[in-house]
Amino acid sequence: MRKIAVGILSATIGGAMLVSGAGIASAATKADTQLVIRDISPNPVVVKKGSETTAYFDVGASSDVQKVELSVAPAENNFRTMRTKDIKDLEGWRWAIGFNENDYAGKWKATAVAFDKDGKEIAKDDAFFSVEVEKGKLETTISRFSADPYKVRKGKSIHFSGRLLVDDDGWEGVRGEKVNIYYKANYRSGWKWVASDWTGRGGKFYATTKAYKSGTFRAVYSGDDELEGAKSRSDYVRVYSWRR
Repeated sequence: MRKIAVGILSATIGGAMLVSGAGIASAATKADTQLVIRDISPNPVVVKKGSETTAYFDVGASSDVQKVELSVAPAENNFRTMRTKDIKDLEGWRWAIGFNENDYAGKWKATAVAFDKDGKEIAKDDAFFSVEVEKGKLETTISRFSADPYKVRKGKSIHFSGRLLVDDDGWEGVRGEKVNIYYKANYRSGWKWVASDWTGRGGKFYATTKAYKSGTFRAVYSGDDELEGAKSRSDYVRVYSWRR
C-alpha cells in the first residue's frame, strides 16, 4: 500500500481541530491492529507573545490501517474554539501545527482514530499536551502626575508628584523604579531632563526643581526587561519674575 501524505486541519463546532489523512498509521482495539500517538514535540508548547511555535505530532500504525484522523482540542469541555489552524504535511504520519498567543493556554488533548479500507473505525488513541503562553512585558502607566504650583516666581521650587502603575491582572503600584522629569520651554521643541526619583510604596514618586522659564513638564518611565515604558500627561507651569 502506498502511503499518501495528506492532512487537513479545521475547527469543528465542538472546538476540535481535525487533521485527516490516509496511509499507514497506529493503539489497539483488535489483536492485529496497532495505533499510537508516538510523540508530541515540544511538550509543553511554549508560545511567546507576537510569535508562533510549531508542534509536531507523530503517529504510528499497523499495515491494516488505511486512514487516520487526528484531532486536537483544549481538554476542558467548556472551552470552544472556532478558529481554523493551518497544518503542514511532513513525510510519514507526521503533522506540524502552529500555536500562537491567541490559542488557549492550558491542557490539550490529541486524539488519533484509525479506519480500515471500508471506512470503519478500528482503533483509537489519546495523548495529552499543554500550551503555555509567555507573557510579554507588562503595561505601565503614570497617573496623577502634577507639577505644582501652577504659577511660581522665578528661582522658587516646582514640586512634582505622581504614581507609576503596572497592569498585572489589575493596576497596582510598582516600587523601586526610576522616573525622570522632563521640561520643555515655551516655543521650544526639545525636552530637557530636570529631575528624577525612585518610586516608593504604591508606586508614588516625588521630585523638585527650580523655576526659570514658563513651560511644560512630564514624567517618563523608561521600562525594563519586564515592564513597558510610560509617559505621563503634560502639566504646564507659568513662571514670572519679581518686579519692584
